[in-house]
Amino acid sequence: MRLIIAGCEYSGTTTLSQTFGEWGAANMEGGRWGPNEYHDHWKLPHVSNFSPPEPDQVASVVACYPDARDGDYSRTGLSHEEQAQIMALSPKLKEMLQRYHLQYHLHPSFYAQDDHIMVGAHIDEGILGPIYFGYGGGGQYADRRPSMRHYEEQILELAPDTILVLVTASAEAIRQRMKDNPHLQGAVQDADVERVLERHEEEYADSLLLHKTRLDTTSATIQESTNEIIEKITALMPEKDRQRIRGGS
Repeated sequence: MRLIIAGCEYSGTTTLSQTFGEWGAANMEGGRWGPNEYHDHWKLPHVSNFSPPEPDQVASVVACYPDARDGDYSRTGLSHEEQAQIMALSPKLKEMLQRYHLQYHLHPSFYAQDDHIMVGAHIDEGILGPIYFGYGGGGQYADRRPSMRHYEEQILELAPDTILVLVTASAEAIRQRMKDNPHLQGAVQDADVERVLERHEEEYADSLLLHKTRLDTTSATIQESTNEIIEKITALMPEKDRQRIRGGS
């Protein structure tokens, strides 16, 4: 099963990718749902190549990378100095790096694997690049609006059963989460929340992917949202994946 879970920062995409992955590991036969099977590690402003720490290393990792306090180690693979070096790249070089990242994750040897979760993927990258990182806008090289559809054409060739999930929340909820649990290096700024939410709605509507669903986390608990995403994704799964669910579905 291939999932793309996209949405505004603080909407819950990373959390839901983790909780759905845990459900998949516990409930789907023959699945690959380890911590390295959800891919939230190559989006600006956080690029890394991480490995989950050993239990006795967790405290020191969290002390250095506070965003890992809830078990999200996707931002821990590079040192702060290395991360700063990437962010110091010119817009042209940032665009090149991210275009290569996107194409790598669409390579048949990777994308055709049985199970993986892409967090944000081409959608988050294509929205945030023009707003915050100086590349991919209208009239620029590799304009991300048409590029997003080109990537989806490749996805439809490789795995037409890919499921796109849009995770959203109200602007007020996003802003409250930004205050309550600020990311060490966040991308989305307070003044842009509505704009980023609107852009996700536009790209979800325009997406060529055949299987799409959405959920709103504004007032839901993590468990409630997890239950909802499980229900919605299992309803869209191809029969071969439903047959892998332990106990039948």
